[in-house]
Amino acid sequence: MRPPRVRRLVVAALVVLLAGGAAACTGSGNADDRRIPANPGAPTGAPTSAPPATRAVPVYYAADTPAGTRLFREFHAVAPGDPATTAVRELLGTPAIDPDYRTLWPTGVTPRGPVTHGGGEIVVDLTGIGRAPASKAVARLALQQLVYTVQGALQSTDPVRVLVDGQRADQLWELADISVPVVRAEQTSVRSLVQIDAPADGATVGREVVVTGEAAVFEATLPWEVRQDGRVVTSGVATTAEGQRFSPYRFTVTLEPGDYELVVTEDDPSGGAGRAPLTDTKRISVR
Repeated sequence: MRPPRVRRLVVAALVVLLAGGAAACTGSGNADDRRIPANPGAPTGAPTSAPPATRAVPVYYAADTPAGTRLFREFHAVAPGDPATTAVRELLGTPAIDPDYRTLWPTGVTPRGPVTHGGGEIVVDLTGIGRAPASKAVARLALQQLVYTVQGALQSTDPVRVLVDGQRADQLWELADISVPVVRAEQTSVRSLVQIDAPADGATVGREVVVTGEAAVFEATLPWEVRQDGRVVTSGVATTAEGQRFSPYRFTVTLEPGDYELVVTEDDPSGGAGRAPLTDTKRISVR
């Protein structure tokens, strides 16, 4: 786990990298994580120990939801260079910034070498595969976690061939098929339907808080709340670019200094007759 001071620097860098909706991806519904800042400078006023240049890479984690375990995206500030391999290393070895998220991969799995991309496929060579997940469903979602992360880092939807210790294999953990390159699963079947991209969890922000993300919600309607000590201090409704498919949203809320929780949620046209709405939350400090 990152030391607390380093973690604060990462969150501070992400505030700058994702400001102005830079992390709001295309509204095409492809979720290919485009418009990621490629080579931004160091955050203004950042400590001198911060890297001279960073870029943001999308990393997918998992969390439990009323619709079962789903993938959630967050952006990590990393040194420029090899975004795909770096993103895979973040996925496998770095805890999520948001404590609600977790990786589905066992401890000790690492890339055996750099991720390669050519001939219409992405190749990820893994070693230290370790213990199998609890079920086929978890193993398959872990594969999708990898696929979404590496495709997002490369801004490509090419399928992902997974090697184990440099060799092709038919099965991963004897639970998931890797005999052929793994294609991206349909988004609404694996991703949370509601996602806050910015601010990052734990961010310190100014009074004008710009909230961006992606959602696939009924009639493009996205209710939101700001809570403090469990009490709703303000609320509203944002609109996504399109309804019923993943598309970006953006809204701004003005807050007094203090600590808050941002909550975005699906609209519930059933009036409570269906499953509970999916949500995403972020803790922020306004200064």
